[in-house]
Formats: sequence, C-alpha cells, structure tokens
Amino acid sequence: MKFTRVFLEAIGYELPQHIVTSSWIEEQLAPLYRKLHLQPGQLEALTGIRERRWWGHHHINAVEAAKAAKKALAETDIPVEDIGAVVYGGVCRDNYEPATACHVAAELKVRAETAICDVSNACLGAMNGIIDIANRIELGQIKAGIVVACETARDITQIMIQRMLEEGTMEFFKQALATMTGGSGACGIVLSDGSYGHKGPRLAGGVTLGAPEHHRMCRWGADQRIPARAPQMMETNAIGMLRHGGDLIRRVGEAFWRELNWTSEKLDKIISHQVASANRDAILNNLGLTLEKDFSTFQFLGNMGTVSLPVTAAIAMERGILEKNQKVGFIGIGSGLNSMMLGWEW
Repeated sequence: MKFTRVFLEAIGYELPQHIVTSSWIEEQLAPLYRKLHLQPGQLEALTGIRERRWWGHHHINAVEAAKAAKKALAETDIPVEDIGAVVYGGVCRDNYEPATACHVAAELKVRAETAICDVSNACLGAMNGIIDIANRIELGQIKAGIVVACETARDITQIMIQRMLEEGTMEFFKQALATMTGGSGACGIVLSDGSYGHKGPRLAGGVTLGAPEHHRMCRWGADQRIPARAPQMMETNAIGMLRHGGDLIRRVGEAFWRELNWTSEKLDKIISHQVASANRDAILNNLGLTLEKDFSTFQFLGNMGTVSLPVTAAIAMERGILEKNQKVGFIGIGSGLNSMMLGWEW
C-alpha cells in the first residue's frame, strides 16, 4: 500500500505517575524465587526492563486517551470540527459496548458526522487505526482524523503474580514471565491531508502480513480451565513468539523494501513495538538493521501494547532523534500473529 497525501501532524501521550520496578515485582514473587532457586535480578536480566508504569486503581481508559488526544490536537492548527474520524485501537477497553472511541469523541466534542469506532488487533491496533485514517484521507473522505489508545497492565500483572505463586512451577513461571513486562500509557495520533500549514512527516506507505496459524502463541482472556469463575489469564509462548514472530518480521521486511523501493541502508531510523531486549534484537536482525538505527523505551516504560510504538516515536521526536529528511520505519507485531511496517519521510 502507498499513500501520497497523508501526513503525521502530532503524537500526544499520557504516562501514569506510579512507577513499578522489576525489583518490586520480584519482591512479590520472593516465595517462588526461593522455591525455584532463582536469584533476584532475573526479570531485568531476561527482559532488559528496569521499570514500567501503572495507572491508579480506578482510572478510565477513555479519559486518559482523550487527554493524550487533546495534547496532540493542541500541537496542530486543526480545528476539532475538521476531525473526520476517531479510532480507538487499544487492547484495553472500558466496556464491551459502546465503543471506547465514543467516550473519547464525546470528550473531544467532535461533530456528529465524525466516524467513530474501535479497532481490535492485539498490539497492532493503533497501527491499524493509522491505516484506517490514512485510507479515509487518501480517498478524500476526510481532511483529518485521530487514532487513540490506552493500555493498563496493573490488573493482569497482579493476577498473574498471584497465579505464579499458586502454581509454583518453572513451567508456569516461563509461561507468565512476558506478562511481567506490561506497562501502561495512552496516546493520541493526529493525521491530516497536509492542508493545515506546516506539513509533518509524510506517510509513504507500508505492508502488512499475517501468520494466523500461530494464533495460540499469546492469549489474554478468560481462563478456560476455570470456566465457573473465568478470571483473566495471559499465556505467552515466548520462545515460539520469538521464532515465528522473527520469521514474520523477516518476511514483512522483504515485502516492505519491495513495496517502497527502499533498502535497509536507506532507512535512517526504526521505531518498533516495545516488548523487551530479545524482541528488539530479533526485529533488528530480521530486518538487517544495526542497533544504531533503533530507538527504544522499553527499559523504563515496559511493554505498553498498542501505545508503545507511538509513545516511543513521540519521545524520539522530543529528543531530536527523528530529523527532517530521514526515512523512518514503524514496525509492529501482535499476537495473532500479525505484523505491519510503515514508512515515513520525515
């Protein structure tokens, strides 16, 4: 897919104030560590994550997403009445219905003609939202739109800590370890047709590929082994995700270079979905990129799901890491398996 008239206007974000260190999580797991003869420091050593953030107990996803959206809009000259679509792409939603995007749209006070919907695709939801808005702009249906998302890791992490203590096995520890990487945050991404004065980075195009035969690699949902109570459960085959996810990333990269007629040498910077150090290294290796082209935030923000990539890109912009005339890649992968890579001319 290619685009000619889609521009990134701004990315706004919100981060919780409560910082949760990997050492604190290990303190909660101390009985399990003693039983399995694990040394403190394993969590950071295995993931590269020192800390992540959690919202308070009674936060509302739509409210935090709307705050991030308002921050993004404040950086632009786009009037809210020109927002033609609001797409919420977070895994975490406030209700089964209505769409969380409806609450965000009400907070923004968009006009009645604005398209409002949620998009669900694991950690790719925000990127899918970008393509939804981009297609509407490219077709001339709207002049501008906004993608929003909010993720929260507190509840599922605390549930899985308790389950790890109850199960008490190395097998379950390995299965639940990925859950301990979870962080929280919110984002708002404003896209336009470039008719509002200063143009931001242009979306050149991208590719998307899936490997749905591996949909069992990672799952977050009701515990199917306890149907009467059906508590939340997160299961991750970390080794399988790295192996099959790495292969999918490699194929996405090959398709991306062909689609945009770019090469790994031409790409100046890469912003990827932030999971952990091993996942970062697998993405770079399978795309044929060096560490110098990467910018990461997982070390202090953890894995914020759909919010990870846009917030990392926003921080890279704040720090001057993404510069004018650079070719920049956004690449995400989500359980399913699905992967998408987008190319921007900064």
